[in-house]
Amino acid sequence: MQKFDILFFFNIIFGQNLIFKFIKNMDYSKASQMLKFQQEAMKIKKELENTLIESEVDGFVVTINGEMKAEKAEFETDVLVPGLNSEQKKALEKAIVEAINKGIKKSQEYAAEKMQGIMGQMGMGDLMNQLGGGMK
Repeated sequence: MQKFDILFFFNIIFGQNLIFKFIKNMDYSKASQMLKFQQEAMKIKKELENTLIESEVDGFVVTINGEMKAEKAEFETDVLVPGLNSEQKKALEKAIVEAINKGIKKSQEYAAEKMQGIMGQMGMGDLMNQLGGGMK
């Protein structure tokens, strides 16, 4: 089977001058800028995955990564819930992390739904879906 040559096809259909005008007027700098932007975004995403931020209030510490996902929750047993053994404490800390992440995910899904509504009103259709389903 022969390889299809798009330039040959355009030459036959539209004539040689149109092809050269098309190639001449292409803005390759935009493609280069988009590639640089994509590479920088991936670099930042990787950096965020490895970034941990701690917040402490009255003996309760939550650690969240740069992607806004809770990594761990810790508290001093005597301060917040006296009388827990270490297994109960770990189970409670795990449940807190899961609850935080579930709440964040629900808020992101809600925001994505709202953005899809706005995009639809602006005549942009399913742009959010085409870009990966919005924020999840």
